[in-house]
Amino acid sequence: MLRKKEDEKYFKIAVTGVAILLIGMVCFFLFYRIRGFGAFFHDLIGILEPFIYGFVIAYVLRPTCRWWEKELRKLLVRAHVKHAQGIASALAITFCELLTLTIVTALFMLVIPQVITSILSLVSVLPDQLDNSNKWLHDMLEKYPTMQQSWDGLYAELSTRLREWLKTDLTPMLQTIINGLSNQVVNIVGFLKNAFLGLIVSIYLLAGRKRFLAQGRLILYGVFKEKWARLIEDEIIYADKMFSGFLMGKLVDSLIIGVICFIGTYMMGIKSALLVSVVVGVTNIIPFFGPYIGAVPSTLWLLLENPLHAFYFLIFVIVLQQIDGNIIGPKILGNSTGLSSFWVLFSILFFGGLWGFVGMIIGVPFFAVIYDVITRLVMRGLRYNQRDDMLMAYDEQYVKKSKITPRQEKLWSEEEKQELTQEKTEQKEQPESVINEGESDEDRKEL
Repeated sequence: MLRKKEDEKYFKIAVTGVAILLIGMVCFFLFYRIRGFGAFFHDLIGILEPFIYGFVIAYVLRPTCRWWEKELRKLLVRAHVKHAQGIASALAITFCELLTLTIVTALFMLVIPQVITSILSLVSVLPDQLDNSNKWLHDMLEKYPTMQQSWDGLYAELSTRLREWLKTDLTPMLQTIINGLSNQVVNIVGFLKNAFLGLIVSIYLLAGRKRFLAQGRLILYGVFKEKWARLIEDEIIYADKMFSGFLMGKLVDSLIIGVICFIGTYMMGIKSALLVSVVVGVTNIIPFFGPYIGAVPSTLWLLLENPLHAFYFLIFVIVLQQIDGNIIGPKILGNSTGLSSFWVLFSILFFGGLWGFVGMIIGVPFFAVIYDVITRLVMRGLRYNQRDDMLMAYDEQYVKKSKITPRQEKLWSEEEKQELTQEKTEQKEQPESVINEGESDEDRKEL
């Protein structure tokens, strides 16, 4: 018996060593072939781009589509219409897709002309604005002759260089940009084609989402044991709630902020009210940094048009973001992620560095899912090692004093505790049977 246990022990060690060696060889190969793999994945993503667009569109529209389908089904059932479920699903998908297409088209039709008009207006009035600003600052420094003289000399030099830049550099730069855009017609057409195909793919995904989910569940329970399948399914459901709740909440919040910003800037008489409102609303989707990313370029843009408007806009945006951060945002999002401010900042910087603008948007919910998995593993390990005292002390000192999500409060269900107790009981029974057969202390420690 002891000989058999020793053979199993050394066999496990040998298998572990071979596995580590193979993993090392694979990592070594990937390290030296990273460029080739990078090109392969780039081409693969390019091929799957319509499906990626379709999945994103379908995922964003799914909550709205589900709500409309539910309401339409109720109306059709009351009207005693046959095939109420299928008709309601088709109408809901059609309405959501048409609404999305209308909003995107209207947004582009409103924003692009505004951008072109603002650029042309800025180029035409920029010299006069600089002269007016210089005159205002010159009058402000009238009591300080030395500073006034220094500023007049500096402004004369800057004005000369600016006019030279507008004549010699700006025109060729704009011509280069126009030529570059004309050369990128193929890429623009390709993007529009992929976006259109993605819209079609999203229709199929929304129509067959229930079947796809059922097929995924069959695969999950067919590959894994029931215990692990339930754990994975629970984590997938949590990730779905985290992503859909956070992203939809941020979209609604950003829409409200954009509308309020447009109303406020329009009442202040700002010519570029629509443009700056779209910038503020879109960048507000990014947690933590979004308000600043949108406010800084908008303020600089308005500063060139009208410094007084820029000052009013800056104060308005600061007040608006305070209202959003303390009233609107918490009402819509609540404490949906359960992450502290440090981890929110970390996730935005880390995933933003990896995936750019998209990473800054999805980084927070993605890291929240990772944080939840690590939390579950740590708590399971503490309970398995009978260190509930450490867990209770941590909860008493940190968790109960902060806002936590219902997921964190009910992280350990009674069913999971029973499974852990059963595992510990089975492992305790195994050494006792081996001890009766006369194993050594070293063998018992190995078990």
